Amino acid sequence: MDIGSFSLDYFSLAGKVALVTGGNSGLGQAFSLALAKAGASILVPSIVEEDGTTRALLEKEGVRSFFLKTDITQKGVPEAVVRECVGRLGTVDILVNCAGICLEDTVLDFGLDKWEAMMAVNLNAAFEMSHQAARVMVPRKSGKIINVCSMFSFLGGLRSPAYAASKHGIAGLTKAYCDELAQHNIQVNGLAPGYFATAITAITRADPVTNQRVLDHIPASRWGERLDLMGTLVFLASRASDYVNGHVLAVDGGYLVR
Repeated sequence: MDIGSFSLDYFSLAGKVALVTGGNSGLGQAFSLALAKAGASILVPSIVEEDGTTRALLEKEGVRSFFLKTDITQKGVPEAVVRECVGRLGTVDILVNCAGICLEDTVLDFGLDKWEAMMAVNLNAAFEMSHQAARVMVPRKSGKIINVCSMFSFLGGLRSPAYAASKHGIAGLTKAYCDELAQHNIQVNGLAPGYFATAITAITRADPVTNQRVLDHIPASRWGERLDLMGTLVFLASRASDYVNGHVLAVDGGYLVR
């Protein structure tokens, strides 16, 4: 294809349908809005009740959006969610596996109950959502699966071995699905946020010692803002990234180089 055919339309998601798990809060809300601003219709399944905030943001962009209060860790729910997305919006072009939790404790007190709860959300549900979405994407020979990874997809997991293990696991799932689905023109990539100023990190940021410890590790010398992730997400969801596959892209202000 001639390079003259390239245009900013490669980043457009007009006419596309995106399914964003956990897409009505935290980073997921920013991902839903980014996709909507690029033109995609959105379906958001979340265990957190939609309070109207995300709905208002998406409606302002003039796209179709639907919200399902549901638990994607339960048997049969991912299949039902994908079926609902196809029924309401016609297909699934883009899947963003964003839903996740992080429980913390010392190694000696971090038992199987915490481990299983985190694996169910962070890894098992992402696998099942990907599995069901792939059933829609493969016959169409087109699709984007974006798994939200973490710095702990690369590093150890102080006080949360299950978080590190699940995020290493989803990076592995990204590569495994790429290996088989690339032949069907489906791109499967990971997006690994660094340290971001969200509600989850509020306690760390409020403590001058821990806050400075984090900042000392970031060459950019600041915490990330959700806005810093939105362009990367649109890129991975768009035609512009059609030859990017099986990659875990860190958006971390340089954290991993220090």
